[in-house]
Amino acid sequence: MSDKDQILEIFFKEYDKLKSEQAQRIGFRDNLLYVTLGLFATIISFAVSNASNYYALLVVPWVCLILGWTYVVNDEKISAIGRYIRYKLVDKVKEHTGYDDLETLFGWEIAHRDDKHRKRRKIQQLIVDEITFVVSGLIALGAFRFLVPNPPIGVTILSWVELLLLIMLGVETYIYADLGKGR
Repeated sequence: MSDKDQILEIFFKEYDKLKSEQAQRIGFRDNLLYVTLGLFATIISFAVSNASNYYALLVVPWVCLILGWTYVVNDEKISAIGRYIRYKLVDKVKEHTGYDDLETLFGWEIAHRDDKHRKRRKIQQLIVDEITFVVSGLIALGAFRFLVPNPPIGVTILSWVELLLLIMLGVETYIYADLGKGR
């Protein structure tokens, strides 16, 4: 086996490992939505079971923040793996083979991003992500403020911190939405 063949084999092994990591991250990321919804149901049922439990609603924004940030980070790594394959690995293979047709080198990595409905789907996913991880936390904060009109000052400060962090999460979720098309 020539050096060139060995290098290509290394590139293909790297591709396999990257796709494996990407698939694992996709599964983990997608399951975060179900975990989040399950936690919401648990917290809300506890909060409404007794009027003295309304403070439990302040846990919802923390669930949103922690799981939402984990979701965003994993989503970004999934996109980063795709970018690396499309821009770096494709170029490395092209350089070592002299093969110039980028559309066929790891073609799926480029082809699935050219779908005419991609932008609409990505916007819909962004809306779902914002509703799940930001709006639901904002609703919990609003419900708390409605149900507990005069909380202690420490709790009021906590709720303002939660609000600020939820807004920051919403901005970060938008920034990392990967709405781009094509390579």
